[in-house]
Amino acid sequence: MATVRRPGSYHCGIDAAMDVIGGKWKVLVLWALDERPYRFGELRRALGGVTEKVLAAQLRELEEDGIVHREVYDEVPPRVEYSLTARGASLNEALAPLGAWGRQNVAVVSPPQVPGP
Repeated sequence: MATVRRPGSYHCGIDAAMDVIGGKWKVLVLWALDERPYRFGELRRALGGVTEKVLAAQLRELEEDGIVHREVYDEVPPRVEYSLTARGASLNEALAPLGAWGRQNVAVVSPPQVPGP
């Protein structure tokens, strides 16, 4: 499912940023790609739990927003790698304090455990 963009209707910078990173997997994709470029299958395995369809859609949206670069190599079989653009790297830098906050507060904000059968 594609994100509905609302150009010109943002109330503030946070609103615009949330439009770019909204989605369960986008921030995790950003963190993974901060380490190195990944091929699609590698990225899917690194994230664990994301379906091919959802990952493809999230990568496509991040590419459209200029956050992720998709490089297709002229090889047989074709090789495609995903990496961060300069804009993507700067977005990761902006998210770093949020990650630090999460690490400091994970015990307080963790969802309650569901009792087993």
